[in-house]
Amino acid sequence: MPSRLSAAELRAAADALVIALACAGDEQAFTEIVRRRHARVRRFMYRQCRQSALCDDLAQQVFLTAWRSLRQLRTAAAFDGWLGRIMVTTWLEELRRQKLRFVDAPDAELDAGHTETPGERLDLDGALATLPAQVRLCVVLAYDEGLSHPEIAAHTGLPIGTVKSHISRGGARLRAVLGEYEGV
Repeated sequence: MPSRLSAAELRAAADALVIALACAGDEQAFTEIVRRRHARVRRFMYRQCRQSALCDDLAQQVFLTAWRSLRQLRTAAAFDGWLGRIMVTTWLEELRRQKLRFVDAPDAELDAGHTETPGERLDLDGALATLPAQVRLCVVLAYDEGLSHPEIAAHTGLPIGTVKSHISRGGARLRAVLGEYEGV
């Protein structure tokens, strides 16, 4: 379906309008959604696996799944939570498919738009890599994605008590590893 708006108009349009157009089948509007959300999805996947090529593949899978099921979305306001569930599900499916190894290669694309220095980002990513996969997932969802404990439990299928303990233990481990930074 051809877009009702030009590319420039889509870039300037409010999220709700772009999402509504995409839900109606507008491919250019969905392309704009991908442009706006790609860094978030990719950063989430990179924090989970620390492999640039794999996080690119997983981000692409997230957006493919989103495009295929976009008509199921009831309201534009629910989009970010809905996309978050797709991200978590895609990651959990990848975990089930294979045992992943972490690599210590920095990803420069993830440094854009963040207040941490590249060294701090590398240290944080390295510290996250020391956490078990489910603990890391809960910590990233809580601190990077800003989800509440009940939201994390709903996204992951873990009991809320497990989510709370994963976040508590993961946060304590990160504080111990990153304790030399101010304000940690």
